[in-house]
Amino acid sequence: MDLVEVAPNAKPPVCKVMDMGKFLYEQEKKRQKARKTQKIVEVKEIRLRPKTTDHHLNFKVRDARKWLESNKKVNVRVQFRGRESHYPEIAFKMLEQIAAELSDVGVVEQRPSREGYSMLMVLAPAKE
Repeated sequence: MDLVEVAPNAKPPVCKVMDMGKFLYEQEKKRQKARKTQKIVEVKEIRLRPKTTDHHLNFKVRDARKWLESNKKVNVRVQFRGRESHYPEIAFKMLEQIAAELSDVGVVEQRPSREGYSMLMVLAPAKE
């Protein structure tokens, strides 16, 4: 048996007589169980440009739909080059169109926002 200081900041400090090895073993088991039961959300991303054609946009949206149906978040990023950054309304319109097409399987978690030379929107799976 060991004398273990349980709460060193308490007034007066609290000590307990216990088996230190057993205590550490139980703490590790609790930590492993908590790690096993936590839910990890995977984030996928589709990248577009303002000049992306409708055909390419459609299969990117199809991939995003598949990911949302399998409970993954999707980042939709429109990347600007050169003078394209002077016309963010084109990208905003494209992101709104994507959000409308995926509204049955996903919800917009983060509205389209400008980040340097790109515009980003985050979609999350819709709750049932």
